[in-house]
Amino acid sequence: MPNFTAIKTFKMKQVIFLLFILVGISGLANAQQNKVPTPDEIAKKNVDDLDKRLKLNDTQKSVIYRFTFNQAKEQADLIKRQQAGNSREEDVDKFYKLQNETSKNIRNVLKGEQQSEYDKVIEERLSGKSAKGKNKKKKKGEEEEVEGDIKGLLSAPPLEQQKQ
Repeated sequence: MPNFTAIKTFKMKQVIFLLFILVGISGLANAQQNKVPTPDEIAKKNVDDLDKRLKLNDTQKSVIYRFTFNQAKEQADLIKRQQAGNSREEDVDKFYKLQNETSKNIRNVLKGEQQSEYDKVIEERLSGKSAKGKNKKKKKGEEEEVEGDIKGLLSAPPLEQQKQ
């Protein structure tokens, strides 16, 4: 009998991997006017972003740059392989292991309050929120996004009744 949990987990990893790739590529393409950033550019941006939030010293900047550069370089290779259709199942695991290792290594370089602030940065990144987005003014014609809970969805009338 097949292990459905393992199959679901593998499929979910594939979906998440593709989602990360799509979000990353689209975000980077928009930010760079369709220019794919180099690992050096990615690492510098990462260090700059973290420096703004964590007030890094020069040694921390250098070490974090090296970690993020190596991660960006290896992930770029994985993305190229995936785009060429040569990706393997273990590439998804490798992608996540790189992210987790880099995050752990960065956290080990930080001290005290920097670590707790870094945890907040990671949480924001994972949830899709950013510190920049909190202070953004809405543009003319845009509706303000309202966060709600699932209760509103559960108590809404069925679609058939809404269309009438």
